[in-house]
Amino acid sequence: MLTKKEIRFCLDEMGKMFPNAHCELIHRNPFELLIAVVLSAQTTDASVNKVTKTLFQKYKSPQDYIVVPLEELQQDIRSIGLYRTKAKNIQKLCKILLEQYNGQVPKSLEQLMELPGVGRKTANVVRSVAFGIPAFAVDTHVERVSKRLGICRWKDSVLEVEMTLMKKVPKEEWSIAHHRMIFFGRYHCKAQNPDCLNCPLLSICREGKKRTKGLKEN
Repeated sequence: MLTKKEIRFCLDEMGKMFPNAHCELIHRNPFELLIAVVLSAQTTDASVNKVTKTLFQKYKSPQDYIVVPLEELQQDIRSIGLYRTKAKNIQKLCKILLEQYNGQVPKSLEQLMELPGVGRKTANVVRSVAFGIPAFAVDTHVERVSKRLGICRWKDSVLEVEMTLMKKVPKEEWSIAHHRMIFFGRYHCKAQNPDCLNCPLLSICREGKKRTKGLKEN
């Protein structure tokens, strides 16, 4: 496991690599971000952005999503994986927003997680990006990077990864560290073929050392 000093080094190096890391889901307000994040489950942000480019022109409020037939909404997001389930969840959550929150997106983690299609990661993204509330959303990239580096244990659950990162990373850095770890995992420390040989963190990365040792032996 990495020491506090080593974790600081990792955060600083990721900051140098990706100083402008940010949420890549295109949105104009908290509601659009909520819809985009729900759509992004098991789908790339790029794919979501292609769909929302026209979707957000047609649907601008929770009311807009529930006045159309479910089949119509499904067709509008058909190119995205799990589109049938996501369309149902979007209509259900929009109804809840109208009935319970006057059409506004709630800021509470608990209230967000009660919305259909919204898990802890989605709720944390919305809280962090839309409302500026310190949060550490753990997606596949954050989990992979945390475990490869040795910030977290291989056996840790997603929730345990989140709790560990919140403990080891200064609270004021949670949001930006989250984005930088995503960029690091998405563009450098990829699931397949991570660029270990050109990584500034190689000297302290347990996974990188294993991989480069194999390369050198070959």
